Amino acid sequence: MDRIATIARAGVNSAHWVPAWAVSLLVLGISIAVALAAHKVLFRIATRLVSDRDLFWRSLVQRTEGPIRLALIIVCLAFGATVAPLTTPEAMLIRHLLLVCFICLAGWVARTVLHIWTTIYLRRFKLDSEDNLLARKHTTQSRILQRVAAMLIVVITIAAALMTFESVRQYGVSLLASAGAAGIVLGLALQPLLKNLVAGIQIAVTQPIRLEDAVIVEGEWGNVEEINATYVVVRLWDWRRMVLPLSYFIEHPFQNWTRENASLIGTAYLHVDYTAPVEVMRRRLQEIAEASPLWDRRVVNMQVTDLGTDTMEIRMLVSASNAGRTFDIRCEVREKMIAFLQAEYPHALPRARAEVSERDERPTPRRAGMAEAVVRQVS
Repeated sequence: MDRIATIARAGVNSAHWVPAWAVSLLVLGISIAVALAAHKVLFRIATRLVSDRDLFWRSLVQRTEGPIRLALIIVCLAFGATVAPLTTPEAMLIRHLLLVCFICLAGWVARTVLHIWTTIYLRRFKLDSEDNLLARKHTTQSRILQRVAAMLIVVITIAAALMTFESVRQYGVSLLASAGAAGIVLGLALQPLLKNLVAGIQIAVTQPIRLEDAVIVEGEWGNVEEINATYVVVRLWDWRRMVLPLSYFIEHPFQNWTRENASLIGTAYLHVDYTAPVEVMRRRLQEIAEASPLWDRRVVNMQVTDLGTDTMEIRMLVSASNAGRTFDIRCEVREKMIAFLQAEYPHALPRARAEVSERDERPTPRRAGMAEAVVRQVS
């Protein structure tokens, strides 16, 4: 390297009519061009090597394309800055910029490694399986902790890059020496953000919710679609999205229908007449459940749960493997039971009764006169 630098300086001295800054720009430009060309060749070779591999290796090459390009540019620019005829301030400026780029590269590599590790870890779990409770548990923990760690990496990288500047470093030291006033103000200003970050860590550890959990929040039913660093997206049953802060699930009560497992017992109510054949309806419910592909063969039951003035309340219980199937089988039970009563026992459907006493049946002079007038009009 010293020999190359000597030759370059000799060339510059022999061509004294060429400005030094132009030679420096040329050397630095050639360094960047060499770095880009080398990266292009290496990336093409790596792409061909993993073309017949699985999706993980292809994704790995795609993910590391940017960091490798930046690393080659830093190395070539460092070599070019050594060769180029730079003044002392110019050399210090370029070295400082390269140091900042190296810190950014370290943060970039750390985020890439974090993403690759999470991907490898989550490949063992399948969310599309029938019993995906364990998969949802690990996926939720990994995604939340990944986002928190990624945010910390970004913050640390920016802080490290800023601390390379002398003025910023002195300002940071003075802030630490001032012992707290600015820290208190900053903490109050960032209270919502910090609260959600802490809530995210707490959710990752305790897991009151997981991805694809069926929940009821704010009176709406839906599934947890995303859990980000500061908020949760719930996909409602009609495809709307409800966005809630992470702290909501720590500070407010909500229903989680799939906390331990995805199986649920669905309830369907009917109001029928007192003459309805309960035992026949109970056997019919058993037949409907056995014929339905939605039933998980665990729970089916019918009971009279309440008595009203004109009707009695029938509660029908059927179970299914998840919340969506439970809702569908509840609707199916209602529809088929109503159709059965309409076809076989129409008198069992709710109806209004009117009783006529013997006193009301005896004719009065006024009623007799009205009847005679009606007869005359008809004749």
